[in-house]
Amino acid sequence: MGRVIDNARERPARVPAQVLVLGGAMSVQFGSAFANKLFPLAGPAGVVFLRLAFGAVVLLAAVRPSWRGRTRSDWRAVIGFGVMLAGMNWSFYEALDRTPLGPAVTIEFIGPLVVAVLGSRRWLDTVWVALAGGGVAILGLGGSGSGQTALHPAGVALALLAGAFWAGYIMMSKQVGTRFAGLDGLASALVVGSVLLVVPGVLGGGSALLTPHVLLGGLAVAMLSSVIPYSLELTALRRLSAAAFGLLMSLEPAVAALAGVLVLHQALRLTTAVAIAMVIVASAGSTLFARRALPAHID
Repeated sequence: MGRVIDNARERPARVPAQVLVLGGAMSVQFGSAFANKLFPLAGPAGVVFLRLAFGAVVLLAAVRPSWRGRTRSDWRAVIGFGVMLAGMNWSFYEALDRTPLGPAVTIEFIGPLVVAVLGSRRWLDTVWVALAGGGVAILGLGGSGSGQTALHPAGVALALLAGAFWAGYIMMSKQVGTRFAGLDGLASALVVGSVLLVVPGVLGGGSALLTPHVLLGGLAVAMLSSVIPYSLELTALRRLSAAAFGLLMSLEPAVAALAGVLVLHQALRLTTAVAIAMVIVASAGSTLFARRALPAHID
């Protein structure tokens, strides 16, 4: 298993970083849609605990990270990353339990959008941010296509909180990516996040966490929403600035709307399609007109 991961560490370097980010977005949003189906059984806290715990177990077994010789700064970065992972996922799942998938992701997206705006250095970057922001606004106002127009206030607040954690995740994952080789930092941070969610996860999930179908569902969610996307994103962040990463993540609301249609059977409105087109153009524009000189790859 370790040999497979070692080889996988080399292959993503040949794939454009933008493709890695978009692949991670697809995986995490369809994973979120599937997680939504487990909420009636184990609750949002129980599902997110299984997601992070299984993700930690899989990566620890596959990567076998080396913890020798680490400095206090290294551990502070990992702990901070783990806090952001736990906070982002728990608050988002609680929001998703109260708000449709499309609007929840749209509101959460405010976090990385702010990162993109603050990190912008060219007027053209501002154009892409404005276009993506317009698409996000239309998607939010148009809802998820499920016929629900009023959003739950607590769901909105929790989605905003998830967005704040998401912004912190972008910044902390950049630090972890420069301090730890391969996926060592991610595996360590997932352990931290899992420990933080043990109590709320057990209280929220109860005995359902021991049933086979919930455990299998939690493993599937962990692979789709944690192991695959975080691995791709962490690899991409070694070759992308935080601003460029935030711009590419503008596709998240569009992918969420698509997942809502295919998994949660939400209707796709014309306004939603327009919003999807706007964020796709913004994401493609940021990719096509990105600076040629990228940060040096961290092996």
